Formats: sequence, C-alpha cells, structure tokens
Amino acid sequence: MLNKPEFKSIKKEMDKKESQREFTIQLSREIIHLSKQVIYSLHRNNLKYAVLKAEEMSKKVKKLHKDSDLSISSTAIQEYVEALAFLGYVKNKKIPTKKSMNVDAESYLCGLSDLTGELVRKAINLTINKEYNEAIKIKILVEDIYEQLLMFDLRNSELRKKFDSIKYNLKKLDDLVYEIKMKHR
Repeated sequence: MLNKPEFKSIKKEMDKKESQREFTIQLSREIIHLSKQVIYSLHRNNLKYAVLKAEEMSKKVKKLHKDSDLSISSTAIQEYVEALAFLGYVKNKKIPTKKSMNVDAESYLCGLSDLTGELVRKAINLTINKEYNEAIKIKILVEDIYEQLLMFDLRNSELRKKFDSIKYNLKKLDDLVYEIKMKHR
C-alpha cells in the first residue's frame, strides 16, 4: 500500500523548496532594482551613490543560493554584471572579470552584452559634453566586446539575442563617431 506518513516528509520538503523559491524571487527583484539605481546614478555622474548601491547589490547577490533555480535568478545576475561592469568602466576604465564577480559564464556574457547599450548612452552624453575622445574609446570597447563574443558558437538562446543587439549598438556608435570625425576634421 501507500506509505502515507512519507507524504508529511514530502510536504515539508516541498514547502522548504517553495519558501526558498519565493526568497530567491524577492531577492532577485531587489538586485534588479539596485542595478538600475547604480546605472542611473552613473549616467548622472553620481559615482558615490552608485558605489554605495553596488555594495548593497553585491551583498544581496551573495545571498542567492547557488543551488536555486537558475532561471529565476538569471536575470538578476545579468543585471548585476551589467551594473558592476558599467561601474568598473566609469570608475576605472576597466571591466571586471567573470571570476571577480563570481558569476556563471552565460550570465556574465549576457550582462556584458547588455552593457553595450549603457555604453552607447554614455558615449552620447560624452559627445554632448564635447568629450569626443572618451566617446571614441567607448566605441573601441564595444568593438572589443563584440570581437570576443564572436569566438563563441551561439545558438538560438537568450545570449544569441543579446549578442545580436551589440551589432545595433555598434552601428549607433559608428554613426556617432562618424559625426564626430566629420565635424572635427
């Protein structure tokens, strides 16, 4: 017959898993919200606030369970990578490594792909402020990201779609740099 007492144990196991899932969802939302604050602060040249929010975000990322459902926390990790990479670029002109962020490869590459959109915005703002050389450096960085991602055999996946968006961001930067060069020959 059926072992009915075993179902109490199974229910506890399922309840624990559901509780962990809800925790991961809430934490992921908080990480995404903080990443947006970091990026927005950087576009407004508020480095101090961006660093503060990045530290808060990093603490929350450490609380994500490595064994949790990756699909739930994947977007949050990608946003984390994008925000920290943008902060690294603005602060030190250097993109943090996958290892230093302690994230999986796909989330890292997706986050870097998303970063290119923020770099386009940054380049436009730099151009508005007549910081043309810095805008050109951003174009070179996006070209470097694109070139490195060309090494991968990307199939129909989220990463493939994000990689394709780099081409459009690169086109915007090409147009921007062309305009800079034409106006300042």
